[in-house]
Amino acid sequence: METVSEQEAIERCQRGDLAGFAVLYDSYVKKIYNFVYYKTMHRETAQDLTSQTFLKAVKNIGSFNAAKGSFSSWLYRIARNTVIDYYRTKKTETNIEDAWDLHTDDDVERDIDTVRQLEQVQTYLKKLPSEQRDIVILRVWEGLSYREIAAIVGKSEAGCKMSFFRTIAKLRNENLIALLLLLTIKLV
Repeated sequence: METVSEQEAIERCQRGDLAGFAVLYDSYVKKIYNFVYYKTMHRETAQDLTSQTFLKAVKNIGSFNAAKGSFSSWLYRIARNTVIDYYRTKKTETNIEDAWDLHTDDDVERDIDTVRQLEQVQTYLKKLPSEQRDIVILRVWEGLSYREIAAIVGKSEAGCKMSFFRTIAKLRNENLIALLLLLTIKLV
């Protein structure tokens, strides 16, 4: 089987050979899903929005310009905008049953504990401006560099670093940093 680089796959797609998009999809689907999931905390919604992200990407692959940034940043920007659009059109009230996905494994006590911890962190993160919340999610859960995050949110690298460190300092002050780190390990 032929190994195709990311750049080759992009070039193929831009020439109209969308079979190359499978390489890009396989490389990024889990990362994009995780990013969307951490923003929605709902499995089905994350699946739908991830699908929409990739549909938008394949439709607009011709507009991707490597000189303006990495493919990864371009794709995360599409995902971020897709989530923003979703929340703009979403009803304001959410059924509590739809707010959290409990896993169906046998350790119910661990799942309940994880949900409680998620609620604490999510409550704090909801208080943050959207851009600041995205920076934390992209850095902690997605492990992206500040350069990549800056390209996604449209801020300077230094601005992203400052925003991240200020948020982490607030988490420490509210004794939520341990929960954030714990959830990073449990959810990955």
